Amino acid sequence: MGAESLILFFIFGILLVGGGIVVSYLIAPSSKNAVKDEAYECGIPTKGESWVQFRVGYYLFAILFLIFEVETIFMIPWAVVMKDLGMVAFVEIIIFLAIVLLGLLYAWNRGALKWD
Repeated sequence: MGAESLILFFIFGILLVGGGIVVSYLIAPSSKNAVKDEAYECGIPTKGESWVQFRVGYYLFAILFLIFEVETIFMIPWAVVMKDLGMVAFVEIIIFLAIVLLGLLYAWNRGALKWD
């Protein structure tokens, strides 16, 4: 597999994604009206200002949740093949969990897990 194949692969990928976006733009129905531009909250009309600023701590909490969730997903394939891989895999997952635990302790010490 040469460089030409890799370049062709990337060009094909860009054309495929770009083509999907263009076709979606051309085919999708669109309408502009006042009702469509209103803020929607569970079917109840909003009162007052619709734009509310959230503290950055909520976003940080969500990002930390996603990071730890992805790390948990990485452990599932390891658990499936752990018996076949032996002691080396066990030591590697212990190192992985130690790094995750250090990240959790760091976030905890920095106050990133407080919901105030």
